[in-house]
Amino acid sequence: MGQLLKQGFLVCVFLFSFTGQATADPLADAQRAYSAGDYAKAAKLYVPLAKKGDVPAQYNLGVMYEDGQGVTQDYKEAVKWYRMAAEQGNAKAPSSIGSMYADGKGFLQDYKEAAKWYRMAAELGNASVQYILGVNYDNGQGVPQDYKEAVKWYRMAAQQGDAKAQSNLGVKYEHGHGVPQDHAEAVKWYRMAAEQGNAPAQRNLGVMYANGEGVPQNYALAYMWASIAAASAADSEDQKKSAELRDSVSSLMTASQIAEAQELSRKCAGNKLNEIIPRLCREHK
Repeated sequence: MGQLLKQGFLVCVFLFSFTGQATADPLADAQRAYSAGDYAKAAKLYVPLAKKGDVPAQYNLGVMYEDGQGVTQDYKEAVKWYRMAAEQGNAKAPSSIGSMYADGKGFLQDYKEAAKWYRMAAELGNASVQYILGVNYDNGQGVPQDYKEAVKWYRMAAQQGDAKAQSNLGVKYEHGHGVPQDHAEAVKWYRMAAEQGNAPAQRNLGVMYANGEGVPQNYALAYMWASIAAASAADSEDQKKSAELRDSVSSLMTASQIAEAQELSRKCAGNKLNEIIPRLCREHK
């Protein structure tokens, strides 16, 4: 679990806990100490609350033991508190335990055990963990490889707006893995992810436009998506793939078409893609 995500969750939990309360609140005091960087004081306040069964305190104490904030880093102690919170229905705790098993923190790396905890979090509606569980089934990591099951979890996460799940669901529809092959459906999910800035989906959408699969063939839009993907790529390898697609498409275009495609790409720069892309696509069918 990412450090920022965990800290953000701590803030949200405690803001909720003391909203509208005028009386002293140990949980709110702990949050103020945590926000001020006084982790030792925060941990000291969490312990008695967690021992009394306070679920947010149990989860937050797990975070602090995992990261070594205000206490000596102790993965087994972190799991102990996460487990207590999970047993009381905390939706974040199972994901944290799953991540620790997947990363081998505190015990031998165990993908099967990780998948068990991920499933618990996924069934509680955690979209990011639904995506992870989908990947597990896609790759057969900790669970038997099962494309239909992967699609099931990708779809749950995608319907909640998870861009990576939307992108992977598009791949499943494009290649007919776990679902009947359906290029139009693939384009639908690629577009959702692409408009959220997902670079692989942007590149794949460019390929669909270049080949006329699921959409009318349109080199200008293929060039545009490839250019956007290259600009938003997370690493040099992804950037290279997108640039190669753009250059391949440009070799099939006239000078005026390339100029048009470059203008489309320029219009997208600095704009919210989910606002400007639909209009541009309508204009350049």
